[in-house]
Amino acid sequence: MSALDSLEGLRGIHQDLIALSEDRLPNVERLWVQLEARIEDFRKLLDKVSKNDASRQTISSGTITIDEQDYSVNNEFKESTIQLAEVLNLDEIESARLMLGAQEEAEDLDRSVLATGIIHFHENRQFLLECLRLVLKESTNPERDEGIRDVLRQLVALILETSEGQARNGSLYARKCASAMEAVEQWLLSLAERVRSAIILEQTSSPEHHEIIDFEQVSLGKQHESLAAIITYLVKANYTSVEDFHKLLDDHLPKLDRWNHLAVHYVPPILAFISQYGSREGGGSLQEARSLHTKIMENRELKPWPLRNFQAAISCWWIAEYSGWYLDQPVGSPVQRADPEAEAQERSDSFFRALTDGAFECTLSISSQITPDAWFDPVRIELMQLLLRDAPTLTPEISLASPYFPDLVMEQFQSFADAFITNMPDTLRRLKTEEDHQRRKIYSTVNTGMQNSISEHDLHLERFLVIMSYAFEHRIEAAQSFWSDPDSNLYGFLQWASRRQSTPYAGAFCDLLRAISEGEECAASAHRFLMDEGTTTPARFRRSSSLSWGQIFGELGFYASKLRDHPVAALPAPHYGGKPKIDEIVEHESALMLECYIRLTSHLCFHSSVVRSWILAHPTFRVIETLFFLCSSAIPFRLRACVLTALEALLTEKTVEIGAAVWNYLDQWVSVGSATSQGMSKGVKVSNTPARAEEFLYKTLGGTFEECNAFVSLLNALTSPTADDATLNDALPFPEQLGSAYRMPGIEPYINFVLGKVFAERTREVEDPFQLRVLRWRCLDFVATCLNTFNEDLVIIANRSTLSVDNAMNTSSLLAYTRLHPFARVMEWAFNERVLAALFASAHQGVAEVSKAQADSPLVLALLRSIDVMNLIMDLQSTYLDVVRPLLKLQSTGRSQPVLNPSLASFEDSVANNLGLVVDLGLYVGVGHQELAISSLKLLGKLSGSRKLNAQSISGPGQRINGNRLIAVIEKDNDVDRIARALVSAMHFDARELARGAEAPGYCIKSAVLDFLNTCLAALPERPTIAHSLLGFSCDSAALDVDPDGLFAKGISLFHAILRIVVEYPVGDEETMLPWLVQIKQKGLQLVKTLWRSQLSSIYILSELRGNDFLSAQLLVENPIGLSTRWDGRHLMDPEFMFTDSATTLEQYLRRRCSLEEYACMEVLLVAKEGAPSLKAKLLSTLLGFVTAPDGEQFTSLTIFDLLDFTELDLSTYTHRPNLNYFAGVDFDISDGSAMGRDENHHNLKIVQELLTLRHNELRKGGRLQNPADEQQMLTEAQNILLYYLGDNNRQRLWFARKETLKAWVELMTLMIETCELEQGSKTALILQALQIVLPKLDRVSPDDTDEAVEIARLMQALLNELDFKSSSLDKGRAGDVANDRLFQVFRTALRAIHASNGNATFRETLYSICYRYLTGMAEASSGTSLRSHSTQTLKAAGERLIDIVCDDSYNGEGACRVSALLLLDALLAMAEKEDSKYVIESLVRTNFIVVLVGTIQSIPQELRGASAREVPMLLAYYEAKLSLLLRISQSKLGAAHVMSAGFFQAVRASGLFTVDPDLGLEIDNPDALKKYYKLLLSIIRVITSVVLSRGPLNEQTIEQARLFLVENRATMVANFKRQAKIGGVVAEDAGADLDELVEFYVLLMTVTNFMDFEEQRDSQRATKSYT
Repeated sequence: MSALDSLEGLRGIHQDLIALSEDRLPNVERLWVQLEARIEDFRKLLDKVSKNDASRQTISSGTITIDEQDYSVNNEFKESTIQLAEVLNLDEIESARLMLGAQEEAEDLDRSVLATGIIHFHENRQFLLECLRLVLKESTNPERDEGIRDVLRQLVALILETSEGQARNGSLYARKCASAMEAVEQWLLSLAERVRSAIILEQTSSPEHHEIIDFEQVSLGKQHESLAAIITYLVKANYTSVEDFHKLLDDHLPKLDRWNHLAVHYVPPILAFISQYGSREGGGSLQEARSLHTKIMENRELKPWPLRNFQAAISCWWIAEYSGWYLDQPVGSPVQRADPEAEAQERSDSFFRALTDGAFECTLSISSQITPDAWFDPVRIELMQLLLRDAPTLTPEISLASPYFPDLVMEQFQSFADAFITNMPDTLRRLKTEEDHQRRKIYSTVNTGMQNSISEHDLHLERFLVIMSYAFEHRIEAAQSFWSDPDSNLYGFLQWASRRQSTPYAGAFCDLLRAISEGEECAASAHRFLMDEGTTTPARFRRSSSLSWGQIFGELGFYASKLRDHPVAALPAPHYGGKPKIDEIVEHESALMLECYIRLTSHLCFHSSVVRSWILAHPTFRVIETLFFLCSSAIPFRLRACVLTALEALLTEKTVEIGAAVWNYLDQWVSVGSATSQGMSKGVKVSNTPARAEEFLYKTLGGTFEECNAFVSLLNALTSPTADDATLNDALPFPEQLGSAYRMPGIEPYINFVLGKVFAERTREVEDPFQLRVLRWRCLDFVATCLNTFNEDLVIIANRSTLSVDNAMNTSSLLAYTRLHPFARVMEWAFNERVLAALFASAHQGVAEVSKAQADSPLVLALLRSIDVMNLIMDLQSTYLDVVRPLLKLQSTGRSQPVLNPSLASFEDSVANNLGLVVDLGLYVGVGHQELAISSLKLLGKLSGSRKLNAQSISGPGQRINGNRLIAVIEKDNDVDRIARALVSAMHFDARELARGAEAPGYCIKSAVLDFLNTCLAALPERPTIAHSLLGFSCDSAALDVDPDGLFAKGISLFHAILRIVVEYPVGDEETMLPWLVQIKQKGLQLVKTLWRSQLSSIYILSELRGNDFLSAQLLVENPIGLSTRWDGRHLMDPEFMFTDSATTLEQYLRRRCSLEEYACMEVLLVAKEGAPSLKAKLLSTLLGFVTAPDGEQFTSLTIFDLLDFTELDLSTYTHRPNLNYFAGVDFDISDGSAMGRDENHHNLKIVQELLTLRHNELRKGGRLQNPADEQQMLTEAQNILLYYLGDNNRQRLWFARKETLKAWVELMTLMIETCELEQGSKTALILQALQIVLPKLDRVSPDDTDEAVEIARLMQALLNELDFKSSSLDKGRAGDVANDRLFQVFRTALRAIHASNGNATFRETLYSICYRYLTGMAEASSGTSLRSHSTQTLKAAGERLIDIVCDDSYNGEGACRVSALLLLDALLAMAEKEDSKYVIESLVRTNFIVVLVGTIQSIPQELRGASAREVPMLLAYYEAKLSLLLRISQSKLGAAHVMSAGFFQAVRASGLFTVDPDLGLEIDNPDALKKYYKLLLSIIRVITSVVLSRGPLNEQTIEQARLFLVENRATMVANFKRQAKIGGVVAEDAGADLDELVEFYVLLMTVTNFMDFEEQRDSQRATKSYT
């Protein structure tokens, strides 16, 4: 196994183990097999062999053996291997193994081979460690299935070699891990020393060198972390011994001299050792515990460590667990002779001495710094500043990125907290007593004026409470231990700790209570805990009893009344250092206590609807009014921020009434300066403007980050829709008349404050990056809410539907909704230069920093929101600019001043000045955050489709002109390769992601990448775009090229990654086709199809596809489908099929099949054009189901005939439109794609749903739904309507996909028959096989499915055209009889189809051509006598209606249809003539068709003169066919008689065709007008001659008519003779052969009629009369 394969395998095992830990691994057996194969790797993981001379000499010899494979290595490889061995201090042979794997992946990583080798080494170790950690974790997880745990324990035993070896092998492995941790520490020190030396010596290094150093530091830190976790799990699983703990205490911990994350990594194993060997529940004895206790205590006193506070913390942790041995001593205990009380006192004193040395500060520092708050919490920050004071902070050189480690530490701290509470209750009470005593002393010294003697009191108990808070925060199951048993120690501790609380103590306790009350259940338990005292405590007794709601409300009421009676200026932040003034202590403590109380209240309201309802309905405490009174008072800024957050919490799952109440209080405060119910009841009317309100907001709330952040968050909660309005968004998010007493109604001042003041200005002033990100996210979240809640469809519905939108919606009118909704003002600000600058600044972040950040961090969320807002602006700008803004201009009275930049015509204009955004968006795809990647790709797709942004640009002086500005910007700094590689990585196929389905992050990003590329290519299909550049092409102004050294030429481009997805991705599992799998294959194939069809890229793509044998690969994996096939779990006949994703699955599958067949067509055309016989043979073999691999091996695949299997699927299921009662009169047709201005013909279900909701509202307001039964009937009817349109959409899509697929198959079959050179017999057999397959399908086609019928008929026509009816395959004999019978079935089926067709001229035209080709072909064949007889009988059996249809099409048909009908009649007459049948002529006579046909001759000149140039050729063809039919009719006596009786000669005379100047011809718009004229004359003279000949020389009437014709047209005839003889200088080239033939027919006609004798006789008679 190569190093690369080994690493890929480890990645897969790691993914499976993570899936196992998250209960989403479907294939556990695969994991077991892979883990067993890695047993030896896990054993040797820590046995790193250093570089040595023997291995180096082997490398120098030039021949090495790796994995039983010999390699000859060159000098460059030797040097690189030795260099790698030096860097890693690794055995040279192992370095060579790494180098071999690195060579394979260096190109993909875009790194040097050496750097890739270093990356592989560390990743291999890291993945092995992580896999071992997860195996150990799950083997000790009590919630895991016992069977899985048993297997994992067996694997651990094999790895540790404890199953058959010595038990102490586990202990040895743990010691190896500890030694490895120490080695990692030394390695990191050496790296840091190298960096410092380079800085001191001013050595310059390449960017790759710096990157690798950073990578090594991060990777080593993670390895150190994993090793610590492994030791922890080994201790928990009892694989270690007490000596291991002794060794850790003696050899490792005393060497730690830096307080950093590496030191923190030792916390979990230390606590695990303490629990294992210091607790009664562990695996050690009391004697071992006492020995450890002695060592730990003596070391602290006699052998202090460099990290004194860490040593003190370990002492505390140990004493808390160790004291459990002495709660009740059993008989025979080894400590019976000791003094229990003295030892208990000694332990307590040691505990206090450890506290004095900073034990709790160290523990709290660890808790806070390994789990940093992702969001700003001012109260906790203030509390931590108070409790930690000067405690050392962790150095930031190695950061923690693994989310599991804080959980591991906090799990241990939970055990410590439980042990301390359970085992040392006396010490806890002593802590409380001493702190109370110290605080009373401080108060007494303040009150007596002895301030100089004041000293800060210890806050150990407060620290312990906050440690518990961190330990249980976000761990709901662990927090349940407080509430599950009221008699438990933890619940008892809560009750005890809630009494007699000082201010910092109350803050710490509130923090703990907040941490253990997450989730609805825990929050309800905390609510019940706070309700124990029930009533509000009198103010004078506040702080004298337990914490309760009464206490909290009493404090708020007391503080509010004090502010009301004695208003003061805003207080500064509390300060606990130094000497407080007498008048500051109460105020500062009150502010901090109120912050903690309000923070706890907010938390409970966020998490519990019970708490919200109870507080809002409280009979005596008016919470909203009190909170707004506090806001309007002079209070510290942190307290005001807490109050605003509490108001936001009350709006969780808000109702319209609660939202309106908060809006009214808020608006009164902002506009009037008061927020009391008295102030509101007075109806104060003041002159105010939005500008004054904005000024008030900025002065009151804009000064600090905390207030800005909390207020914007409150506004976001207020503007969010209620649950009832979330579906339609037809209501304003505030009272419609809000602020009308003192300004124009609406919330413009608040929008102006958020966007104009906070987002555009305040964010430029914030220096702290964390605060900046949070503030940006808050503002952008507000913007997104305002834009998302505007329903632009209401405007469309109002304009197109008969529904009264004004009466149905929850706003007074649509005009009011459009004018007052925050959408309009926010969109106006979106075109403001300052806001746009802030928006683009928010969207520009460092890729490396984003990649390291958590998905829920402010950095990522703010970035994601900025991109989301841009997407929304792009989607909604047309609605704003074209509809809303013009409407607002008409309603401009009282509105704020415009803020948008009028020079910006669209959002793209601003992007044009910030094109760096395009690069950022591309790079964000590869940072590992799914939502960010998808949102970035959506925006990138919209920008890349903009014609403004795709304008031509010049890259720079002397550089080439690039036809696309977007391409220029990504190529500027070679960012295109970085983005492309990120996309290639995202498109990497991993079979494991299939187990997670459509929700797998990898799948979602793949789908988004394909959507982006398809959107981009569809927008500009014939111009180079950013998509072409990312796919691997070099783009010029109007052409593409392939760089010989580029990714495309090397086969590692994005295009190749997509091609692998198309080929390798399955379409389903063993039981069913899955929609998400079919869809991604179709998206990929659609992209490839777009590229091969484009003139820009087709030459490269088709060559690449052929080089990859794409068609063969696809046919080999193509699945046959039928009625038994399941689509997303359902058969086609399932009644629910059309209403589920099953229909979508089938549609996408058909589209994919269509694309595949279209590619096959393209390949057939190319092969035919190239003319290579071998390629033709291979392609034909492939299409016939025989695929030949490059090594010559043959495989069978689906044949071209198998690809027609989809026609067996019956899609005729139709759901009838439901009967409408409540929704009668609603025009649902406006939801049709064409009505909505879209290309699709299907209905927009969102519009349908909105129409239903509006009608529901209208009925409810009209009082028609007062009865619950009526309401239910209405809802049922609405559901039926929605289902109907869903099913109809799916049915239409399926029909379209099926039609296109059939069209592609017909094209492929036609091309294969026409272009593939086959031996005549094989070709005939293939044609007959094709006819046998398609003929029954034409029979089954519904009369309504004319498109499908046309395609099948078109193929049959092409097949018959290619069939040689003279082929020996059709000769007499069994095979010939079968073949002839099959052809006859074609004819009979075509006749039936003509009879059954319903008005589709194209279909009938094709059927006529089929019949015509059959009849003419059988006329040519030597064996057609019997078949002709059958054909005549079949014609008669079809009935008179068949002839009527053909005759009607011959006269009234359109275009080629009437020509084909005439040709069919001609063929039928020929058939009847050979069989001496009069049936056809008699039928024509019965329908009076001959008379009509003859009558149309006289209008020929007029029709030709009035026809356009485009119409003339078809018209002439029609005349030619018509005259040909007359010729056929006139060739029999009966026919000639009917032609004569129809007035043929009179029609010719009336047409005047023979009176036209023969030198000019007819006046028609055609360059060959004269030639066409002579051809027309020739056709007519043929008919005349035929009539005369058929009637015979004895028919004097016919002879007389013919002579008369010659007499009347004598001049034309003479002119034609002269022209043909070239007499008089007339040239006959324009008429050509037609003139010669015309003259011959004139001569024949003259001969038959004895015209010359007649003329002589007539001249003699004239002469006699003249003489007489």
